Formats: sequence, C-alpha cells, structure tokens
Amino acid sequence: MKKHVLLTPGPTPVPPQVLLSMAQPIIHHRTPQFEEIFAQMSENLKYLFQTRNDVITFASSGTGAMEASVVNLLSPGDKAICVQGGKFGERWAELCRAYGVEAVIIDVEWGDAVSAEEIERVLNKHPDAKVVFTTLSETSTGVATDVKAIGAMMNNKPAVLVTDAISGLGGMELKTDEWGVDVVVSGSQKGLMIPPGLAFCSISPKAWELVEKARCPRYYFDFRKAKKNLDKNTTAFTPAITLCIGLNEALKMIREETLEKAIARHARLAEAVRGAIQAIGLELFAKKPANVVTAVKSPENIDSGKIVKMMRDDYGISIAGGQGDAKGKIFRIAQLGYMNEFDILTGLSCLEIVLARLGYKFEMGKAIGFAETKFQETSS
Repeated sequence: MKKHVLLTPGPTPVPPQVLLSMAQPIIHHRTPQFEEIFAQMSENLKYLFQTRNDVITFASSGTGAMEASVVNLLSPGDKAICVQGGKFGERWAELCRAYGVEAVIIDVEWGDAVSAEEIERVLNKHPDAKVVFTTLSETSTGVATDVKAIGAMMNNKPAVLVTDAISGLGGMELKTDEWGVDVVVSGSQKGLMIPPGLAFCSISPKAWELVEKARCPRYYFDFRKAKKNLDKNTTAFTPAITLCIGLNEALKMIREETLEKAIARHARLAEAVRGAIQAIGLELFAKKPANVVTAVKSPENIDSGKIVKMMRDDYGISIAGGQGDAKGKIFRIAQLGYMNEFDILTGLSCLEIVLARLGYKFEMGKAIGFAETKFQETSS
C-alpha cells in the first residue's frame, strides 16, 4: 500500500476540514447564502493580503490574475519593466508582449534575486515605464525577492508596482499597504491550501488610476466589472462556488493560527530543510532562498528528474523538478501551506533513500538528524 504525500510548490495538501466543506451540496451563486460566504471570504482575503484595498477574485489559475494585471493597467504601446529571474518572471514579459506592451527586461541570473537599486537604475533610464512587474517568491528557482525594499524605492515614483505572490502569499511576509505594493496577484493552490482554480488581485488607488486609462482588450478579466460586482458581494460571471466555500474555510484556519505564526512556521520548516540538505553535502540553488520552496542542486551525474520520479513512483512522495534551463539540474521541496514537521521529515527520509539508491555517497540519517534536532530546538 502506497500513501501519497504532496511536497510540491503547488498544488499543496488540502486540510480535511476544507475538503469536507467542499463536499457539501452545491448552492446557487445568485443567492443570499453565497453572497454571505463571498463577503466573508473577501474580507478574510484582505487580512491575508494585509491590505485595506479591494481584493478581486477570478475563477482561473494564478496566471489569469497576472494577465488581468497586464490588461487592466496598460495599453498597447505602453512600456513596462519586467524582472526575469525564473520561469514565472519570464511570464510577465510574455504577457506584456501578447498585448503589444513593450517589455523592458531586467535579466537576473537564475538562483539570484534582483535588487531595488537595479530596478531604480532601469526606471531612471525608462521614466515613461508605467508598471514594474516583480515576483515575491520565484517558484522555479526558490528565490525570495526583497519586495519591501523595492516598494520603498518606488514610493515617490509614478510607476505602479505589481508583485506576483502566487507561491509566497501566506508563507512569507508581504505587507501590501505598508510596503507600497500597488497590485498583488496570487492563486489558490499554494499557501491558501485549496485546489487550483481561484486567482486574486489586490488593487491600490494608484493602480485604479491606470485601470481607468488602460486600453488593452479585456472582458472576463475586467477589473471594473469585477469591482462593480464585488461591491454587491458577488462576481461578474459564474464563480467557482465550491472553491470559494473551501477558501472561506481555509482562510478561517489561517486567521485562527494567525498570519504571523503561519509565516514563522514556514520559516522554521524552511530552515530545517535547508540545513538538512547541506548536512548531506548538497548545495542550495537559490542565493537568497524563499521560505516556501527549497531548490537543491542535484548531485553530479544524477539527473534530478530521476530523483523526482523515483520518490513519486516508488514511494508516493511528490516533489518538483527543475524547469527551463534548470531541468534535470535541480529538484524542489516545498514547505508550503498545510504542512508541518512530520511532512518534512517524511520527505527528507524518502530523499535519503532515493539518493542512496541512485549512487550518491553520504552518511544516511544525517539529513533527518539535522531536521529533528532543529525542530526540537525550536519547538514551542
């Protein structure tokens, strides 16, 4: 008998109480019952995003929220600065080009993070850029970006700051209003602990000024339609009713734990994974690691895809491989959402067994031992 454990950076495990809430008979979305659920969900999203501004919900993956940000803020021929340091940073530029927006690229070496100074240098060179697109946690590389510093740098600049927090939200610190982030996008299947299918955008007053002027074609992802309906506790089009019900339950769990404790839990798990990996002689890929996913360089002469496949197919433990240029070179272990110490210990134990089977020489039990000691030292 094989049990399945998800240690991927999305989808992530769904709590039993969330699953049970979604198993209830479906209700109609144009009813007071759904409006009450949607209103509560939207208010709790503000808590998660750390914002007083509206948080719009779409029935889509996180990429839908990214596309919505492009079409609602920009017009064909406009200029936007896109930070590319991984697969998802590249997506900002791809979306801009799809709508005729000029993408000014800041290329960052995979595994490294952009600095606020570098963005400022490019902004000064392109003062007509209307938007700066960044990524809080680059899921493909395990890198964390200092969005706080970027927000402080852009405080008095006319450009709008947009951050992809699809994998970072709920697991890493992000103070939307305090840091001056104008638009934050996220998705449901990571730190929010429900299946894929919902996407979110928080929108500042400064960003709304661009929304009114933007001329990119938009229909389903129109912020104006979404806002008009959000004010009535509903959506412009048919919502993902069951996912909204599940999200409402998951957000209650986050509020009960508190966002501060959830972020601290992710940091604690991440520190244990990073130390455990280094204890058996492996190297981290990210120079500035995120606390939601750890990217690890595969041992020399071992394709990381073999590690991922053997863990999944032989033992039921799912982690993620590398993407793009990092395919075959790295593997990624998530510490994200509904996870605790014993999920991490299970994953590390399996990793040790698989590495030994693939011929990597190390002292068995050392990764587990480090993590166990770390958890014992930091237990509350």
